[in-house]
Order: sequence, then structure tokens, then C-alpha cells
Amino acid sequence: MSLTAPADWKTAPAPGDADGWIARAAEVAALLASDAAARDKAAATPHAEVRLLKESGLVTLLGPVEHGGAGQNWTTAYRVVREVAKADGSIGQLLGYHYLWNWAARLVGTREQWEQVEAEAARNQWFFGGAVNPRDDDVVVRDEGDTLTFTGRKSFSTGSKVSDVTVLEGVLEGTDDHVFAIVPSDSEGLTFHDDWDNIGQRLTESGGVTLDAVRVPWPAAAGYVDKRFRPRVYNTLNVPTIQLVFVNFYLGIAAGALETAAAYTRTRTRPWLHGGYERAVDEPYVVDTYGDLTAKLWAVEALADVVAAEGQKLHDDPDAVTERARGEFEIRVAAVKARATDVALEVTSRIFEVTGARATASAEGLDRFWRNVRTHTLHDPVAYKRREVGRHVLTGELPEPTWYS
Repeated sequence: MSLTAPADWKTAPAPGDADGWIARAAEVAALLASDAAARDKAAATPHAEVRLLKESGLVTLLGPVEHGGAGQNWTTAYRVVREVAKADGSIGQLLGYHYLWNWAARLVGTREQWEQVEAEAARNQWFFGGAVNPRDDDVVVRDEGDTLTFTGRKSFSTGSKVSDVTVLEGVLEGTDDHVFAIVPSDSEGLTFHDDWDNIGQRLTESGGVTLDAVRVPWPAAAGYVDKRFRPRVYNTLNVPTIQLVFVNFYLGIAAGALETAAAYTRTRTRPWLHGGYERAVDEPYVVDTYGDLTAKLWAVEALADVVAAEGQKLHDDPDAVTERARGEFEIRVAAVKARATDVALEVTSRIFEVTGARATASAEGLDRFWRNVRTHTLHDPVAYKRREVGRHVLTGELPEPTWYS
């Protein structure tokens, strides 16, 4: 399978605004869509796909312009993730997680740290992975003088073998203090496992990872100064920001499912023999179903864009983020996460009602959309997102920052 970047990506100027970068993401999606079903079935390590993301410039979307990045913000990044996920949910997730881990230094680090990381990442087109899974026992971080060592195991490390650098997280031995650090993915003691064999998101390289005394210099411990962490309320924006990435690749997958199904219905679905219609596109139940699913999807996309814009105001002034503003943003994200989950699952399962029995052939690959959404939406129970919203409505309660709220 070959994913060849257009020649004009190298010769023409890079996009200069958000609309241009979203259009570039659509070009990437068109290339991915050409053999998405076959690549999903092969489940090979997506080296070519990540190379395509680098060649397109999408990898450095959030990077500083002076170091070769696009200088875009989270509202654009979410739309780019959604666009890529229309063609390939796995690659949409990989790109979204890359943006998250690229941003991790800014989330918890000092200004000096995140400026250095963002400059290096943009100049070298680093692709980020992350070994941060809250449900596992915490990795133990030991203070060994001038360095730290990270030891333990994580069940999931999305991006693993296709990443240039990996974000590590653990708890400093003898304390409750968490430590984040970015290390080269080929660091000694860092071993990625080939144990990701799930029904969906098959190309995300989300297998386990073992850390065996991975060494990190103290100055690379994000947010630490003289071995002490300097907290900010902004540090707690990790969950709503992550969850909005989820929202957008769920919506992208759903949109891709609808587009692919509609193309199939127009050209290949046969009208029911007792319906009296010559074309499937004239069947009333087919027209109604596409109208219903499209209306639901458009509504959630609109809400997702509004919530992303609300969040961007917090990102634009990190030092001004208050606990109340953070809590209110999390409520809004919880609401859109709940709706995006329900709508994406409905769209990706109901497309078969309007494509027909022949559309279930494995060669068509229409099942990949549902498998991808179903797999990742189990990340955390959506009922708890609805609970956050309901409690706020009834009592005014705002969720306490945790790894999942």
C-alpha cells in the first residue's frame, strides 16, 4: 500500500490560515480514504501514514511559526483531527493524541521548558506518543540525584512504535507527586509491546509498554523547579482538552461513515422489490434515515465547535484560568462528549439499514466505522459524563479535577 504526498506540498507555500489547514487535512483524508479498508484489515504499523502527516505539515500544526510550525490553535487542531478521522479513525486518533502530548509540556511545564520542547518538536517534526494510562498502577519515579528513573508498565501507549518521542508519567517515590517527562522513543529501558489486537482503532499502535529504569535528567521533569512542582489551575485542563479530541475523532468517524454509505447507496444499493421505486435514493425510509442521521450529526458538530471556542479562551490566557472557569468548561465538554458518543454509535450502526445486505461484505469495510467508535468510546463510561452535567444542573456542583473529570 502506498500513500504518496502531492508534489505541491513541497513546492507551494504552506497554508496560511485555519481554513487552509483544514483543507490540507481534507487532502490527507482523501489519500487515506483510497485504501482505508485494506489498511484496516492489514493492521500494519502505520509508518507510511505518519510520514504522510509529517509531509503534509499537520504534525507541526500547533508549533511556533518561527521554528517551522503553523502557529495554529486548538480550535483548528480539533477540526483537523475531525477531517482526518473521516477517512481513517485510527490516524485521526494518532494525530489527536500527538497534539495532546505535544501540548503536555505547555500544560504542566515551565515557560522555559515548553518553549524549548515546542521549538525542538517543530524543527524536527517530532511525532509524539504517550505512556500515560491512569487505570494502571503508577510508574515509580526514583530520585537519583541529578537524574530520575521511571520504572513500571502501562497497558496502553498510543503511538508507540511510530513515535519519535514519548511522554512518560509516574509518581515520585515516597510522595503523591506526579512527574511528566518527554524522552526519545528509542530510550534505553523503554520497550513497546506488540499486544494491541482490538476490534477497532487497529492502527493506533496502542499496545503496552515496559519502563525499566528509563533515565531522565531532573531539568526535564515538567513543571519542576529545584525538584519542587509549581502547580497552576491550567494544569487541570488536561481532561477537557483530551475529551474534546475524542469528541472530534468520533464525529469525524461518523461523518466518514455517512459519506461512504451515501456514496454506496447512490450507486449500488437496490430498491426494495415491493416498494415501487426504481432507485434506492427515492425510498422514503432511506431518505428519512439519511436526513435524521445527518441532522443529528450536524447538531453535535455545531456544539463541538462552540465548546472548542469556549476552551480556546482559557488556552489563550493560561494564568487567568480559575477553578470555576475550568469546572464550567468541563461540564460543557462532558455534555458534548455524551452526545457525540451516542450519535457516532447510532450513525455507524444504522448506515447498514440504508445500504443493504451486500454492504456487509468484508471487502467494503463499512464495519470499520462502528468498530472504531465502539472501541474508543469505552475509554470511560459516558454515563459519568451525563452525571457531571446532571449534578451541575440540579445542584450547581462542578466536577473536581481527576484523571477522568
